[in-house]
Amino acid sequence: MHVIKNYLQLCTNDRRKKVLDLIEVAYDSIDPKNVVEKSVKCDGDILYVKDEKYTLSNFKSVNLLGIGKGSSYICSIIADQIKDFLTSAYAIDLVDSQSPLVETSIGTHPVSSDKNFEFTKSIIDKFQNLGVEDLVISVICGGGSSLFEYTKISIDEKIEIDKKMLSSGADIYEMNTIRKHLSLVKGGNFAKICYPAHVIDLIFSDVLGNDLSFIASGPLVLDKTTQDMAIEINKKYKLGISDDSFLKTPKDEEFFKNVSNFLILTNHEPLEAMKNASKSFGVDAFIYSENLSGIARDLGEILIKNCPRGKILLAGGETTVVVKGDGMGGRNQEVVAGAFDYIDSNIVISSFGSDGWDNYLLAGAIADKTSIDKARNLKLDVNSYLDNNNTLPFFQAIGDGIDTGKRPSNVSDLMIVANI
Repeated sequence: MHVIKNYLQLCTNDRRKKVLDLIEVAYDSIDPKNVVEKSVKCDGDILYVKDEKYTLSNFKSVNLLGIGKGSSYICSIIADQIKDFLTSAYAIDLVDSQSPLVETSIGTHPVSSDKNFEFTKSIIDKFQNLGVEDLVISVICGGGSSLFEYTKISIDEKIEIDKKMLSSGADIYEMNTIRKHLSLVKGGNFAKICYPAHVIDLIFSDVLGNDLSFIASGPLVLDKTTQDMAIEINKKYKLGISDDSFLKTPKDEEFFKNVSNFLILTNHEPLEAMKNASKSFGVDAFIYSENLSGIARDLGEILIKNCPRGKILLAGGETTVVVKGDGMGGRNQEVVAGAFDYIDSNIVISSFGSDGWDNYLLAGAIADKTSIDKARNLKLDVNSYLDNNNTLPFFQAIGDGIDTGKRPSNVSDLMIVANI
């Protein structure tokens, strides 16, 4: 059974098959069940997290909280292990794990909503009175910045700011700096809310460089940014946020002394898995970058030009879409569409979201010379679709969109160029 639902439709030649098989390997390597089993285990009343151990029976209450895309399913796996000690379990996600042990709210992403605010406010109310004998196990995943949110400004103002940021060209660090200084839970604020409870923070990174303070905007991590930095970013991108809307984030290390942060998963794992799997093809694969950034429509050219003949290039990161049109599409599709002028008969290129959702419907796209031929036969100009940020209908028309459905893990976007 393939993760890629339209695998057979896309697998039209041997080069494509190699790339599609690597994508399958990538998704398998970040499957939460496989990942959690390696890092989190419970034996009796002892919870092992990597090299640390915690005696669950020593705590008055054990509370599980999932934040972000895939967090509900991950929480359900952990909840099943510790159910004899579990006091409460909540998650906000885009999909429900359907576990009876985890109460899941379905939120919105990448723009916040009333549902996100309501969930976050309820968690603040429940967790703000925890004491030193209580334990919180948090699962922090990509997408948490919009899903776990509560601000002093109104929800309508926050939604407008989210939309402006997403179309501004700001990178994830800039956007999350703004988010931290508008929020009552980000930038370490949630650690302050939970204090003095003990917190085990399990982090699944979708951020370049894996800076823990920027993953889901660091609700449980001491923040290094300042109010002034947020104000400068606001001015840079002309977001129109009033200066007095920005708040300070807690800098007192006392609030973080009972928080233990564990980086559980990054994009290194799927990149290594694909690199190792390529050996079975007799092809040498190399990791070009784990921290790739830049304008999405320009990066396909760069990746192709940096992939020598006979090699497979692998990369992970998060690109930026500069929104000029009003179409439907995502950054992964823009990476592939932007590469069309540089694809020759040896090249296959793919870019896909590890969460299976490239803004709309598809995980991403794959293209080779046959893609160019299909577009030409249908009289479709790829550049006009790019200019209108409308790549989804383009890839639907030529049949080269990758369909996985929403996946329960999120570790950045992944890119493959096969020059074979």
